Amino acid sequence: MSPTSPSARAQAPSGRPRTEPALGADSFRAAARHWTTGVGVLTTQWGEEVFAKTVSSLCTLSLEPLLVSVAVDRRSPLVDAVRGSGRFAVSALSREQEHIARRFAAPGAGRALGFFTTAPMRTEITGAPVLEHCLAWFDCRLHSVLPGGDHAILVGQAVAADTGDGEPLLYHDGRYRSLDRQPITPTGVHA
Repeated sequence: MSPTSPSARAQAPSGRPRTEPALGADSFRAAARHWTTGVGVLTTQWGEEVFAKTVSSLCTLSLEPLLVSVAVDRRSPLVDAVRGSGRFAVSALSREQEHIARRFAAPGAGRALGFFTTAPMRTEITGAPVLEHCLAWFDCRLHSVLPGGDHAILVGQAVAADTGDGEPLLYHDGRYRSLDRQPITPTGVHA
């Protein structure tokens, strides 16, 4: 039975196919808020300007080649800056860096920082800024920009990466959070 055959489709108790209710943005957003993610800062340097924005959509995409992806509102000036520079970095934040997450999530984030950056940064191989004291970072050359509805999906080929110490900063149900329980062992028993 193929997944598209009439007998494989969901059916109401009467045997007739169910009609799908329209999914609204509010319901979609409410469900998405329950997906816990790590928090990072996407950065690039284009010309003399540094651009940065808090993101929670980092995904390790491929091991051959080494690719990561991150989604950003397609209207953000950061998207044009990444396209123009051909590079970006993503720094995964530790729980002690919540203030940095808030700074780069504020209205206007994604624009050039000017002289008002509040986070120490350095460059690695590509010249894209990496945040100091972060949990992990990926320094990437731009591989592609894909359409993703109202977002642009930036795909980068990682040319350098490293880790730091600490616990991750998490985002769940509209709030920043941290790990506050012992890890679950593979057998399901708390360590």
